[in-house]
Amino acid sequence: MSSGYRSERPPRQDDGTLIEGRNAVLELLRAGRTIDKIFLAEGGRGGDIASAAKKQGVPVVTCDRRKLDHMSPTGSHQGVIAQVAAQDYVALEDILLVAEQRGEPPLLVVCDGIEDPHNLGAIIRSAEAAGAHGIVIPKRRAVGLTAAVARAAAGALAHMGVHKANNLAAVLDELKERGIWLFGAEADGDAPLFEADFDRPCALVIGSEGEGLSRLTREKCDYIVSIPMRGRVNSLNASNAAAVMLFEAVRRRTHAK
Repeated sequence: MSSGYRSERPPRQDDGTLIEGRNAVLELLRAGRTIDKIFLAEGGRGGDIASAAKKQGVPVVTCDRRKLDHMSPTGSHQGVIAQVAAQDYVALEDILLVAEQRGEPPLLVVCDGIEDPHNLGAIIRSAEAAGAHGIVIPKRRAVGLTAAVARAAAGALAHMGVHKANNLAAVLDELKERGIWLFGAEADGDAPLFEADFDRPCALVIGSEGEGLSRLTREKCDYIVSIPMRGRVNSLNASNAAAVMLFEAVRRRTHAK
């Protein structure tokens, strides 16, 4: 016999990074606010929003309305939710300026398709602790600066500039033109970790959780670095690999002084 009780999803906590409703999202687009992604319900009235988003280069994801129901803090999304950044992105020049002001060779972390917010947050936290000058993430097929990323970074995001690249390959080319060496991380790398010249201007390139470095990114790297493994497991997750490489760079740069 039914008790008459109907379980309902508790309201999601509103962290300020999800903006709901047609008018609210259109106003965001008109104001030029930094938007990581817009979610539109399949079959909904979102043509004008999709068109405006395309003009501004904002990724649009079409999905089942039930996904929006689950995401929505209020349940009144009207078939559209925009995900805004928890912190504004910075220009690549701003990151390099930090290194110049500190009188240090640039040390960046480039994330090639990190999709787990906890991994990106952990990378930001490790980068800040290691004294890196900034992070580069791609615009598409990767997590942006969501509230979950900010929480995982445990305060480090306030001190670490993140650049969002419209075209990651072009940014890698620009870094190389500026004399910054690219060190990709892969298990089959031919450059042992402890022999890598991290005391020079460098960017540590970390691949996605499932696929690792993309083919194009790998081809652009100057070195593919392997981390020595002594146990039965032959790889680390993305954030752990980034931390190992970052603090080897710290060790190398400290001894080089």
